[in-house]
Amino acid sequence: MWIGIDDTDSPAGMCTTYIGAVLVRRLEHAGIRVVDTRLVRLNPNVIHKTRGNAAICIEAVGDLEAAFDLVARCVEELAEFDNPMTNPGLVVSPARPPPEFYYAALRDFCTVDEAVRLLEATGALYRGYKNRRGLIGATAAIASEFPDKTYELLAYRKRGVWGTPRHVDARSLFRAEEMTYPHTWDTVDQENGVVVGVPHTPDPVLFGIRGESPAWVEMARSFVRSEESAFEQVYVTNQGTDAHLIPGSIGTLREGRSYMVGGRVIGSPKTGRGGHVSIILENNGAEVRCMAYEPTKGFRDVVRALLPGDIVVATGSYKGGSLNLEKIGVACLADAVRVRPPVCPACGKRMTSAGTGKGYKCRTCSERSREAGIERIERQMRPGWYEVPPSARRHLARPLVRGIPQWEEDLRQSIREYDTPSSQVN
Repeated sequence: MWIGIDDTDSPAGMCTTYIGAVLVRRLEHAGIRVVDTRLVRLNPNVIHKTRGNAAICIEAVGDLEAAFDLVARCVEELAEFDNPMTNPGLVVSPARPPPEFYYAALRDFCTVDEAVRLLEATGALYRGYKNRRGLIGATAAIASEFPDKTYELLAYRKRGVWGTPRHVDARSLFRAEEMTYPHTWDTVDQENGVVVGVPHTPDPVLFGIRGESPAWVEMARSFVRSEESAFEQVYVTNQGTDAHLIPGSIGTLREGRSYMVGGRVIGSPKTGRGGHVSIILENNGAEVRCMAYEPTKGFRDVVRALLPGDIVVATGSYKGGSLNLEKIGVACLADAVRVRPPVCPACGKRMTSAGTGKGYKCRTCSERSREAGIERIERQMRPGWYEVPPSARRHLARPLVRGIPQWEEDLRQSIREYDTPSSQVN
């Protein structure tokens, strides 16, 4: 059977992954064998999400109705029902729904009615509470397939200390990443000296470690010194896979979806209030603004280094008319040139302006020239991929340490066919 739960938490507390971990233990205690546990991230742009828009899927073997009763009791005991934005949903199904529903919930938007029709067709037992919105994520979770997958170890706090400051030794987290990177990632942000794997919200999570296998996340965990955890759970996930991205075209982007688009930089990057940096990409006469917000820190310097004529691929969520950048792939760099007075062919001295519209004159030997000197400037940037730091990375965004999927690299290569005119730097 496949068990799905979603929308059980709120900004004030709880975590759907915690309920999933509790369920694993209660199912096994009841004689229902757990085969697999999944943490399924869905569309990060859904406005009703609490934090990371995560649902849980548990694959198990046992009595369907007994499992449904146990899941319902667990959700009713632990979910944040008092919060008006929390609308839990739970599903126990003897068959896995088609994965198309998962991809729709991952990259687009779904309705409760669509989820219910699918559940009825698969003979699932299900229950939605309040407005039943959690049925969408619960259904998507059991329909999920992971062509690419990662793992996350989550340690949970003892109930008596929920809402109090967490005691996790930051140095041990940096040590954990030092000893296991690149097989684990995003435990800390080395460049900015920030701990990433410890939340600041009043939920039951103590810390999390992401990596390429259960063995690697467990090895990293062995270096962490912290308050005693209540229990720990390793989930297989779609985090860090770019599964949310859709190949798109500038001019056809739809609000609330995440895209990868290619285009030419037009105009110079602009730094706005708050330190946010923007560029404009153009493709076939259509334009889109791309944003690197202040929390992306040094990534903004990458965006600032772009010049008109650069050919790039940009990834991110399209919201409010802007593509909020997660990564950028530089395919071709435009020539950067500086216009200067020419060097005198007679004496080798640099000429000076002879006046508006009068060209240039050598002060040493009075030689004249009508043509300016064009000096090519070496670009410090190189073609390749650049990403936001771990402290600003979304759950689904694939870190460069994991490599680039072939379809993404193919798109970066394909836009090399653009003409790349020189751009001038004054």
